[in-house]
Amino acid sequence: KKCGIKIEDMVKSRWVYRKLRNFRAGIEAGISCLKRAYGLARCTWRGLDHFKTYVWSSVVAYNLFTRLQQT
Repeated sequence: KKCGIKIEDMVKSRWVYRKLRNFRAGIEAGISCLKRAYGLARCTWRGLDHFKTYVWSSVVAYNLFTRLQQT
């Protein structure tokens, strides 16, 4: 049995639904790429500050790579 509310009740127009669906797909793709290519599936650095640095450096590298690919 499915829980939650129906898609029709969440959004009133088909256009908004498509925009939200595509936005989520883009976010999921970015997370997947960060996990596969930039090692965010597992952080081996210890401590919260090190973890933040690890994630920050991975995200910056991903953003630089995608920006260089666009040009």
